[in-house]
Amino acid sequence: MLVGVFPACMRAQSWARPLCRSLSQPSKQHDLNIAGIYPPISTPFNKSGEVDYDRLRENLRKYCNIPFRGFVVQGSNGEYAYLTREERLEVVRRVRQEVPREKLLIAGSGCESTQATIEMTLEMAESGADAVLVVTPSYYRGRMTSTALIHHFTKVADSSPVPVVLYSVPANTGLDLPVEAVVSLAKHPNIIGLKDSGGDITRIGLIIHKTQRLGFKVLSGSAGFLLAGYSVGAVGGVCALANVLGAQVCELERLCLNSQWQEAKQLQHRLIEPNAAVTRKYGIPGLKRAMDWFGYYGGPCRSPLLPLNEQELKELRDDFAMNGWLWK
Repeated sequence: MLVGVFPACMRAQSWARPLCRSLSQPSKQHDLNIAGIYPPISTPFNKSGEVDYDRLRENLRKYCNIPFRGFVVQGSNGEYAYLTREERLEVVRRVRQEVPREKLLIAGSGCESTQATIEMTLEMAESGADAVLVVTPSYYRGRMTSTALIHHFTKVADSSPVPVVLYSVPANTGLDLPVEAVVSLAKHPNIIGLKDSGGDITRIGLIIHKTQRLGFKVLSGSAGFLLAGYSVGAVGGVCALANVLGAQVCELERLCLNSQWQEAKQLQHRLIEPNAAVTRKYGIPGLKRAMDWFGYYGGPCRSPLLPLNEQELKELRDDFAMNGWLWK
């Protein structure tokens, strides 16, 4: 008998719930619903290279008018690798002060060592984070085996007072968090999900298939494959493009959740090139310039990141204009 295919973007399918309960899987320590769209917010700097907290506040007030589930703070788009420990914590504190409590604040706390990550995680929680996003350590990537990574994330989750979301971003770290490691870590009561930025939908679907009965959730790490992520069971996305086209990314979420697949496909197609432009093509300098064009404060990056040259700016603008988001 053929088994019917159900729209995988439907959250917690009702037909699966009785089976999940019957398996008596351990419940998560923190019952935190992370489903939804999050912009991984940028860190605004002034011309002197200092964090501009007034501009941060202005951006957040505009973002709070968009139906985001919350905000990812001090992720890759926040240039966290270039910030001091004190700056990382202060940015999180300022965001928590500004946004309503119903908006989740997920703070990046990853460091290279397990000890430093634990310490940063504790401080992020104290600064107001509802959950932490922990990136794979990668400096000694040749020794970052599944065993080493499971040990690292387990120690962090054991010590964290807030839920932990795993973060796999191979474009930056040079390694994927292996599927078998994710499946093992999903059993931990304080590890509630994964942000996967790799874009391999087969891998994302397999992880969801192997972990969903544990209450583990997956967030697509880019707007470029958001629809595809929903189609295999992802519950939302952490999307750089949401810093620029936040309402449109949230509209794509709404279309998927309402099974309006034709409309969702059309919108997804129009977001692919702009998304690529502010991620793998031009990165944070491209993202910040696009934010300036759309009424937010992007401003300069922190050195050694440099601004785009004139040719790159033209191409960046074309990527938005050709898809109807800007005038040429």
